Amino acid sequence: MNAQACFHCGEANPDSAPILARVQGRQHAVCCPGCKAAAEWIETLGLADYYRLRSGPAQRHDGVADHAAWDRPALARLHVRSTSADRAQVIVLVDGLRCSACAWLIERALRGIDGVLDVGVNALARRVSLEFDPRRIKLSSLLAALSRLGYVPHPLTAGMIDSQRQRESRAALKRLVVAGLGTMQAMMMAVALYAGVFDGIDPAVREFFRWIGFLVATPVVLYSAQPFFRGAVREWRARRLSMDTPVALAVALIYLASMINVFVGGHEIYFDSVSMFVLFLLLGRHLAMRARHRAGDVVDALARLQPVLAERREAAGYTTIAVHELEAGDIVRVGSGAAIPADGELLGPRCRIDESLLSGESTPIAREPGQALIAGSLVIDGPIEVIVRHIGADTVLAGIVRMVTRAASERPALARLADARAARFVVRVLAATLITTLAWAWFDPGRALPAALAVLVVSCPCAFALAVPSALTRAVAVLAQRGVLVVDADALEALARADRFIFDKTGTLTEPNFERARVEVIRGSLEQALGIAAALEQSNSHPLGLALRRAGASAPLKTATALRHVQGAGVEGDIEGIRYRLGRADFSLHAPGADTAGDGDALVLADPDGVIARFPPSEQLRPAAATLIRTLGDAGIKCEILSGDRAARVAHIAGLLAIDEFTAAASPVDKLARLAVLRAQGHVVAMVGDGINDAPVLAAADVAIAIGEGSAMAHAASGILLASSRLESLLEARHVAAEMLVRLKQNLNWALAYNLSAVPLAALGFVPPWLAAIGMSASSIVVILNSLRIGRHATAWPDAPRPVSEAVA
Repeated sequence: MNAQACFHCGEANPDSAPILARVQGRQHAVCCPGCKAAAEWIETLGLADYYRLRSGPAQRHDGVADHAAWDRPALARLHVRSTSADRAQVIVLVDGLRCSACAWLIERALRGIDGVLDVGVNALARRVSLEFDPRRIKLSSLLAALSRLGYVPHPLTAGMIDSQRQRESRAALKRLVVAGLGTMQAMMMAVALYAGVFDGIDPAVREFFRWIGFLVATPVVLYSAQPFFRGAVREWRARRLSMDTPVALAVALIYLASMINVFVGGHEIYFDSVSMFVLFLLLGRHLAMRARHRAGDVVDALARLQPVLAERREAAGYTTIAVHELEAGDIVRVGSGAAIPADGELLGPRCRIDESLLSGESTPIAREPGQALIAGSLVIDGPIEVIVRHIGADTVLAGIVRMVTRAASERPALARLADARAARFVVRVLAATLITTLAWAWFDPGRALPAALAVLVVSCPCAFALAVPSALTRAVAVLAQRGVLVVDADALEALARADRFIFDKTGTLTEPNFERARVEVIRGSLEQALGIAAALEQSNSHPLGLALRRAGASAPLKTATALRHVQGAGVEGDIEGIRYRLGRADFSLHAPGADTAGDGDALVLADPDGVIARFPPSEQLRPAAATLIRTLGDAGIKCEILSGDRAARVAHIAGLLAIDEFTAAASPVDKLARLAVLRAQGHVVAMVGDGINDAPVLAAADVAIAIGEGSAMAHAASGILLASSRLESLLEARHVAAEMLVRLKQNLNWALAYNLSAVPLAALGFVPPWLAAIGMSASSIVVILNSLRIGRHATAWPDAPRPVSEAVA
């Protein structure tokens, strides 16, 4: 690096006495104390290889900004999600995050800080996902450490997303415009020179056209082609070959050979070819960027759904406040066409809600008072009033954004395999280029350079490199639009190959229900009992809790405090100063081991004075459950039920769905054992579940699929999440996954066939460099366009009568 430029950020150093930073045993001049501190801190962490791997300088560091505002409770509620007392998550947009070297530095630097649990970096989207222990480190300190590296964090908001995307699009468009103008001018000069060969041209005019061609091609090479050179340098420093290496070599060789011929009066110049080559490459990358942005539109649109303001009900009326000022228990008013500002429950009146972008439901959903509403949903019939339950980072909307962001930060096995193949292919391309050069140098030295350049260009593995990520990106985007969220990037391949589907019963194939006529009230009224039960279950996402809240939707509204959930037993809480329990009879009655045979599997509501009411559950098939099982069976996929419920219930549901194999009264250990047996037999197993007891087997399956209304633990263990309760979306997910594999294989076969046919022609001299550039760019565009065909047509599933709801005692 130039001594006049800062070693860390690349800006000009002051004229006064230099500021020196010691890195890897050498003194380097830097522009300010901030850059000195950042460089020496990187050295202290043992990460000085960053300066060798990076593709460009870091941002100027004038001191660490004050990030104390992130520790304010109001801002933390909006952006930070606390999963437990010792674990919190946040996603930030980062300026200055340019390449894989930046991601390498951030991950290693932050993971070395006490209190940091995990770091995920998505260099393309410029986002950093942080998991940390808030008891050991403040978020402001963590972000200050990120700033010390030269990367400025910002909240993940719609405004910042738009600003970042606009900067990327503007830079790409400027390079494309310069390449387009340069190519047109270079072609005009080339046409004049080619015509002069046949019609005669004055030598002075010929030299003039050659120099003009040099002048118009230079900005194309030095400015428009800059990303290829930076990428090649990054690959060489990282000792890893990819598609930027042959592209940069080809551009540099064509330009340098033409420039030398201009200076020495040689015959052959290729300024038109190099300009056209860069133009077509940039056009292909521009289309890839647009496809990537289109894929990200779904996630970014989710971030935009969160409104900035809310109308809170107060004693004097409604007051407009910022969303981060809301508290759990507040009542907000939402007008027609407006977005709901936080997760909550409908206070009234009955209305229709549009959840299409969140769950894939194409038609508005009717909601009754007491039912849950999701932040970001649009109110069709307003105004309505909503009781706030969850705010900011704790909302369902924020969870969806987190999960999809995590999937985008991962490199699936298919992509890693494609990268490895592309690297090996580049080595073969360079070897073929060398052999071609030596062969033509022996037979006809004048044709050695054009033939070598043609081989180098025509065999560039752009199509190979784009084959997998373009198909994966398109498939993830299509499924997100249909209410299927891909959490694990490897899950789609496993879903397409799965030959055995295992289903949990309750909450997956069936919906629990509590019929008011079957409720046994011991003390008080039915409405009072339902109101108390609904209040105790207000934060429970288990299907039984949701069913109780639906049953008590018309009961008087109550609020429970000091809630405590006991796994597998029930819930307890305080309502108006009285402690209530709801769950298994032995739990509710404070009598472990008591004779509760008369209660069966009913949920018992009790207070210190004894039983208040018993709620016997009933069960009905989910809509489309029969269609799902029959369609999978027609495709040759075996289905079975693996449930912890009683044998009579499981057998009844299995009979309704024509499922031959089922297991009842299965504990989590039993489920894992059954999964191990199937996998030992060579089956690729897909597990579909929703409850807390499904989390272990979901984590162990080849592909885990969680129902959107299931528990958070099941979601965390899943690779695919159905954002709504529509089982049809599972069929859509499998169809899109299978189509993705087909398109991916087509992409790879096309790239292989193109290279096998084009390379021999180029080596024999039948393909000039400009035609090679067109062919290589066309092959990349074909791959992208083929990937965009995924999910273009909606899948039509076999018509089936809607299953009749059946109560199961």
